[in-house]
Amino acid sequence: MSAPERFLKRLNARRGEDPSWVAARRQAGAARFEALGFPTRRDEEWKYTDVRRIAEGDFALATDAEFDATRFDAQRLDIDAYRLVLVDGRFNPGLSELDGLPAGVSIEPLSQAIEANHEAVGGALGRLAGVDFSPFTALNTAFADEGAIVRLAAGTVVDKPIYLLMLSRANDQPVMSHPRVLVEAGARCEATIIEHYVGEPEAANFTNVVSEILLDRGAMIDHYKLQEASLADLHVASIHIEQGRDSRFNSFNLNLGGALVRNDLVTELNAEGAETHYNGLFFVQGRQHVDNHTLVNHNAPRTFSNENYKGILDDRAHGVFNGKVMVKRDSQQIEAYQNNANLLLSDRAEIDTKPELVIYADDVKCSHGATTGQLDENAVYALRTRGIDEPMARALLTLAFAGEVMEQVRLSAVAERVERAVAGRLPERFNLSDLVETAEAVQEA
Repeated sequence: MSAPERFLKRLNARRGEDPSWVAARRQAGAARFEALGFPTRRDEEWKYTDVRRIAEGDFALATDAEFDATRFDAQRLDIDAYRLVLVDGRFNPGLSELDGLPAGVSIEPLSQAIEANHEAVGGALGRLAGVDFSPFTALNTAFADEGAIVRLAAGTVVDKPIYLLMLSRANDQPVMSHPRVLVEAGARCEATIIEHYVGEPEAANFTNVVSEILLDRGAMIDHYKLQEASLADLHVASIHIEQGRDSRFNSFNLNLGGALVRNDLVTELNAEGAETHYNGLFFVQGRQHVDNHTLVNHNAPRTFSNENYKGILDDRAHGVFNGKVMVKRDSQQIEAYQNNANLLLSDRAEIDTKPELVIYADDVKCSHGATTGQLDENAVYALRTRGIDEPMARALLTLAFAGEVMEQVRLSAVAERVERAVAGRLPERFNLSDLVETAEAVQEA
């Protein structure tokens, strides 16, 4: 039995009858996945990422959403938010907090939309991330029966973040989940959305998530993807964004966990005045592998994109960055900037980076670049002369390297998680922001 057949046999274990539009999508996803199979390193888009750990895995489907409530507070962000919680891809209403939603805001699990046979949801699902995008989006389409549907009416300003928390348990048998997230942002609405992936330390599951975010004219969305999965979890994510006129999308793609991680981030700038900002940071250790692929399509004139990704790699970790900006024909007077900088903390760590610009217009402002280096030993010494021991000096300089991305993060709960992961827990007598400023000043001197 081939790997695709082995995965798809789990479809027969699903219970319940699907509406006709759901069944048709499942069949299309299953057929496409079976035809494509899992990607290999012979595929250019997967040249540096080996997914055999996924393809050869034996993953069950979760049958419940139980989670130890005493562990919940330690896993979630300490933030006041509207919260929807999935446990191994299953909706947990007890851990969710969806009461008191303001007028114009709708947040519901995908299962409820399917149960209610909301064909309007079906019309939007798959519009941006179809079964042809990758084998993993096809696999997600075949299995997706849970996730989150977020609808924001025109002119709505959401007063606190929308928090989508995905918890991964330590199971007797590893499980797979295929959450689907759909965000429809009406004209001139404003919201912050958090996708947070975290789990128990012993979890060894496979998460394959697809998110589609549609911004109407003038909509403004801040989107945080904070990935803190266990160091044995396998994580594949595909995020697709479509932007209308004068819309603004801010992406914060922050990766700290996972054994094998692949992120695809694709934005379609479809009308004048649309702008997108990609802020990315990945911090990997041990034998972690994180692969970030990004694509910005400038499909209309007078659009703007700015991308800044930073990687920090220690031990024998491996990072991949492939960022592409595509300027379509007649998309004049656009601006597109892209930068990838990487810090290697070990001589055994490895980074493969490939920034790309493809331009079919002539009145544009575009630039791209990539750098890779190590900590400045003179800066380490300078901090030590200020009474800071060597491990702390190295941690602070590492955090200072991440500062250009982190200073864009507006949510303190998210920033604190990342800072603690990068720099460790600092002694009480130290003020983190003051020490980072000192480290930055030393580097600039």
